[in-house]
Order: sequence, then C-alpha cells, then structure tokens
Amino acid sequence: MGLLGLGSNVGERRAHLQGAVDALAVAGVEVLASSSVYDTDPVGEVLDQPSFLNACVRVRSALGPLELLDVVKRIERELGRAQDGLRHGPRAIDIDILLLGTQVLEHERMKLPHEQLLSRRFVLIPALELDFELSAPDGRRLADALAALPLQEGVRWAGPPLDLPSG
Repeated sequence: MGLLGLGSNVGERRAHLQGAVDALAVAGVEVLASSSVYDTDPVGEVLDQPSFLNACVRVRSALGPLELLDVVKRIERELGRAQDGLRHGPRAIDIDILLLGTQVLEHERMKLPHEQLLSRRFVLIPALELDFELSAPDGRRLADALAALPLQEGVRWAGPPLDLPSG
C-alpha cells in the first residue's frame, strides 16, 4: 500500500486533484481511498501565492518507487505542471509519494518516506483521516508527529473526498 499527497493552487484546484486521481488509475495505479479535500496555507520557500487544495490518496501498485515516480511526474506534466517552475511556487498539480508500505529509499531522485511527511500539517491531517494508526517505517506515529506541530499552518476542511475511479 502506498500513500500519495495531492496539491493544487492554480486554476480549478479540485478538478486538478480529481484529474490526478483519474490519471493514476489509467496508468495502472489503483486508487483505493481518498481523504477529504483541505484548503491550506502555502508553506515553504514561497508564501505569497494562492492557498492550496490538498488531499491524500491510498494506492496500490506493482510499480517500484522510481517507476511510480516516473508515472507521477508524467501525470503532473500532462495536467499542466510547468517543469521549470519555481520550487514550492504556484502549480496546477503536485503529486508526492509519501509512503510505500515500509519501504525506505535514499536515492538522488527521491526519498521514502517523503522527507517532509512528518512536518507538514497539510499532509498529516488528510493522511490520518485515511488511517489514524499510520506510522513511518521507523515506527514514528503520524498522529504523534501532528500533535507535536505548531498550529499556525492553516488547514481547513474544504470538501468531501475525491471520486474514486470506477472499475
């Protein structure tokens, strides 16, 4: 089982998130569940930008981590993400691989679990909605990580879960 984080702060934000879910299914990544959608304050290096819509989805795939990364990067491009955009800047779609079961990976292209998994409220809140008992591969509980974070990063419920692909 895997956990992906979805985000958008450009254009029809919810439609971009739904487009990512639909494209994942077409690419052979089974989307098992979606969290609610949350409106979140920008964090990171660029704070002067529109708020994001974020959600997490639970997925299953036979792809390895780097193959899955290739798939999500292709989907991001297809859904309008500029590849030369400012890091942490505005974007139509962002798909992050947060967890893939208990896999740990240190690669030049990616890290598993995602290096910001335990430090972002906009990731932890929807992830815990899907499974309150989630832990990182090293045993750290996501609920404990959320409880330790300051409250100033705004995360507001913005709508029901995304639609799961039929079939």
